[in-house]
Amino acid sequence: MNYPYMPKSTALWLIENTSLSFEQIADFCGLHELEVKNIADAETYKIQGLNPILNGQLTREDIEECENNSSSRLTLRTSIVNAQKAQNKKGVGYTPKLHRQNRLGGVLWILKNYPDLSDGQVARLMRSTNPTVASVRNKTHKSYSTIQIQSPVVLGLVSESALQEAVSKIKK
Repeated sequence: MNYPYMPKSTALWLIENTSLSFEQIADFCGLHELEVKNIADAETYKIQGLNPILNGQLTREDIEECENNSSSRLTLRTSIVNAQKAQNKKGVGYTPKLHRQNRLGGVLWILKNYPDLSDGQVARLMRSTNPTVASVRNKTHKSYSTIQIQSPVVLGLVSESALQEAVSKIKK
């Protein structure tokens, strides 16, 4: 799923300027519905609203369609999605808060599926540290019993091309 670059700022603008439901805004911005509700309930904002129409992320027609039909969802425009994909070819740079807690699950997934990768390679891929990767590999990490194994590619923590590149290096 592709999310806007500044999801909380975008959510704030959508709350203030549209009649979209919290669920629609949360789905579009990649936030939890309660987080959107908290943004709406706050009287003073530490963030400034960001207009997704001026950024080219949405059109006014998209918003009006979702306002009229509560079951429809907002999606980023294809030009923004393509720009994000081009940026991801360089490597995933920003991990949304929603997925940061899943980083250990991604590390464990890589270690189980590609045990030949060194701790340093896994740490570089997942933007983690060597001691963290080593403790997950040795099953001594303090949160090991609660880690949920999930593919880091699906979570958006690492690009598929970067993972395949690392695997091809070890095969050589």
